[in-house]
Amino acid sequence: MSTSAPMQKITALADLAEARPQRIKLGDTSILLIRSGDTVHAFGADCPHAGAPLEEGAVCNGRLICPWHKGTFDIATGALVEPPPLLPLTRYPVRIDGGDVLVSTSATEPAEAEAEAPRVRTQASSNENAAGARVFAVVGAGAAGAAACAALREFGYRDRIVLIDDEAGTPYDRTVLSKFVPSGDMAPDDVPPLLPDDYFEHHRIERIAARVTRLDAERREIGFAAAPSIRYDAALVATGGTPKRPALRGADHPAVKDRLLMLRNRADSAKLVAMAEHSAHVVVLGGSFIGLEIASSLGKRKLRVTVVSPESVPFEKQFGAELGRLFMRLHEANGTEFRMNAHIDAVDPGEPLSAILTNGDTLRCDFIVVGTGVTPATDFISGVTRNEDGGLNVDASMRAAEGLYAAGDIAAFMHGDGKRIRIEHWRVAQQLARSAARAMVGLPAAQAPVPFFWTYHFDKTFEYLGHAKTWDETVMSGTPDTYEFIALLCKHGYVAAVVGCSRERHMGLLAEALREPLSRDDALRLIGGSAH
Repeated sequence: MSTSAPMQKITALADLAEARPQRIKLGDTSILLIRSGDTVHAFGADCPHAGAPLEEGAVCNGRLICPWHKGTFDIATGALVEPPPLLPLTRYPVRIDGGDVLVSTSATEPAEAEAEAPRVRTQASSNENAAGARVFAVVGAGAAGAAACAALREFGYRDRIVLIDDEAGTPYDRTVLSKFVPSGDMAPDDVPPLLPDDYFEHHRIERIAARVTRLDAERREIGFAAAPSIRYDAALVATGGTPKRPALRGADHPAVKDRLLMLRNRADSAKLVAMAEHSAHVVVLGGSFIGLEIASSLGKRKLRVTVVSPESVPFEKQFGAELGRLFMRLHEANGTEFRMNAHIDAVDPGEPLSAILTNGDTLRCDFIVVGTGVTPATDFISGVTRNEDGGLNVDASMRAAEGLYAAGDIAAFMHGDGKRIRIEHWRVAQQLARSAARAMVGLPAAQAPVPFFWTYHFDKTFEYLGHAKTWDETVMSGTPDTYEFIALLCKHGYVAAVVGCSRERHMGLLAEALREPLSRDDALRLIGGSAH
């Protein structure tokens, strides 16, 4: 028989500042206190996603925003509002007694799954289901797939969920594959899961390790190469993108193919690490976020790194030339060499390889990493129109066709000025997946999420809020030369997007504020900055 831990006095109510999270320690338990008027809420003090210290986060509109990756929680209940965490905060009982705050370390446990889970299979299953039970299929076990499964259970769906992916194992955090694995800071086998190891079993989510060969949107049927098909009531396609393989002369030579690497999964990262351990010079083809994150990671291994990119400045399209040059200077200060406005025409085998540029220059290197973007992985889908780039148009609920939803890299959704966009970042994929899950279970649409992503270069994290295709003013607050700043990308006096570095709490406040139109002046007042 278990007993609850007693309530312990830990502070006076008067000593807790309104809406300023405070970490306290009770024995071995770290607890976060948040005061709201005469009420105090107590939660686990570390973000369930990556362990960020939540006392450094922002409180705004009744929500707590994680300082690192902008996961968001309801401060009254600890419920999840925005990923990347996929589970709520642990709650602890609180009582106010005569002006004192008392807390117990006996956590309020979430409800357990209703029944024992089915055994994980490695082949597709038949259509034999309990009478009247619905079947929801999730194709793709990346960020969006994991978020959808967790959200479906969170939103009350209790029938069958089938998670399908051709990569065995539970969903894992692919962002570290370019940020921390190539540098050696994390081993490929240590890449963290997106959900606890026992989550799928406890919540009766069936996993199928098989490649989907067809999805017929009209028949609501998913087919496999050598296993029975599955009929579904609703399906979410979250298959992400396939890295674009460049058309280089000599790329199909056996001695070149093994040293022309693309990064999509854990196996790719393990191959990259093995190659880096015995190499001196790597060429990164493409100045994408993935490309430059890999350049940063390999630079930390003291490899010589040369980036070849057709652009004149990295990230100019996303952030503008001024901020793009900031990234370029950071890389160059840490040894990255750039060949901008350049293309690789051919690769000659040998020891070392020779990457031949279109201007005739030759870069001798041990291997080449390709970071030239992805193509939406949707070629197996029929019964719904695909865009020229392979993406699927979706409505506000992520519906692509009756009973069929899409999220992540493949989803072209309406944003801001009424134009469709595809955003290839995993946190956005999770946001869209949660929107799809709401629609699948019949809940009304939630407020449109604010897109957010982060990128990591030489131990500095850069955050991006919103989405701006065009802007007419960049308003800088802080000191970009020391990588402590917020840049507001504004159009007609309103904030379209924000870039920030080392201003985590202010970025959290802006993440909430951008749920509504936000003027340039209101944004500056919110962050306590002045324009320059």
